Amino acid sequence: MHTAQKHGFSLIELMVVIVIMGVLAAVAVPKLFGLMAKSKASELVISASTYIKLQDAYNIINEKQIGSWSSIGYEQKSNSNFKYFEGNSENGDPAKSSVEVTDGKIGGWKAVSVGALNGCKAQSVWRIDLSASSTDRLIYSVKITGGAAGECAVLSASFDKLATDGQGIGTP
Repeated sequence: MHTAQKHGFSLIELMVVIVIMGVLAAVAVPKLFGLMAKSKASELVISASTYIKLQDAYNIINEKQIGSWSSIGYEQKSNSNFKYFEGNSENGDPAKSSVEVTDGKIGGWKAVSVGALNGCKAQSVWRIDLSASSTDRLIYSVKITGGAAGECAVLSASFDKLATDGQGIGTP
């Protein structure tokens, strides 16, 4: 007598595997979208810190002057995630040349999100305003607007660390 050997998986075993894969996918997919939004927002900190370093160098070399993007050598092109603007006006009008540092807010850098990034709605704004300190160094004020319950700030957590008190380059 021959005994039949079993080959393959039963229907129950296949169903259990499919259910396990479904549960794993339900947990992993939202996490993946959150990480994708964070990676898109990470470009903001890099772009803004480059702007700050170039502006500080220009300010030191040109004795209390704040330069336009072109005069400090900063170039940032808008992309599918963000639109970048020179200046701190709401319409993004650029400062055409260097201006002297005063106590008022001047110059600046602004990024506007093109689309929604998780809880951070489209048209959210990341902004840097400049002003003078008593030591004639630049003070960088950062502001993030848009999204509910600080969702935009969560995406770009180190953006707030770009703010300075004017005591020196990169002094938090």
